[in-house]
Amino acid sequence: MSKTTLPDHLRADVETLWNYNQLDHDIRPVDIGIGLGSHDLGVATYTAELHKRGVFPSIVFTGANAPTTVERFPRGEAVHYREHAIGLGVPESAILVEPNATNTGENIDFTRALLERHRMLEAVRSIMLICRPYQQRRSYAIARKRWPGVEIVCGSLPLPLDEYIESIGDVDRVINMLVGDTQRIRVYPAKGWAVTQDVPGDVEAAYSRLVEAGFVNRLLP
Repeated sequence: MSKTTLPDHLRADVETLWNYNQLDHDIRPVDIGIGLGSHDLGVATYTAELHKRGVFPSIVFTGANAPTTVERFPRGEAVHYREHAIGLGVPESAILVEPNATNTGENIDFTRALLERHRMLEAVRSIMLICRPYQQRRSYAIARKRWPGVEIVCGSLPLPLDEYIESIGDVDRVINMLVGDTQRIRVYPAKGWAVTQDVPGDVEAAYSRLVEAGFVNRLLP
């Protein structure tokens, strides 16, 4: 398998999960943008672009490190995101950094606590979660559970699937992440970590076939 080419025999199932995990929300003005840390610097790129377009006046970048990001972002995901956004022209004064979160639930909880410390929380009625494309549905479900009452919009750097794989440089990694996020949509509500969302039959079938094909690196035990 080419490192950046999606094989034809997997394409239909990968595209099914790719489309399901994105929410296609309209980009509209919100009170704050929250860039969720990961290995994907495109999150910071798109957050900076949206800020410059006036979609939100302030940004929180949130994220510590994970085994998959520590080599790329040794000072922490949020810190590197901030530096990247400043390099793209976002004023330092527009950015807050939350450097401790190690999962999406903590991203939300720690961001709320940070905003409260800065006396900004009461003014926040709407947020945009900026994340990897396949992370949108999971992030939305978690935020709905942990931050009730706020309007939530999700956004990601708008790349087609093949271009996204090329930007990451590892098709296996992208497929494993897609499979892992789809599993979490099904598992997290039972643990009380996210709201329940419908999983259509074609998504269940595509997920099962990709698991059978060996894409299990991101599955929960």
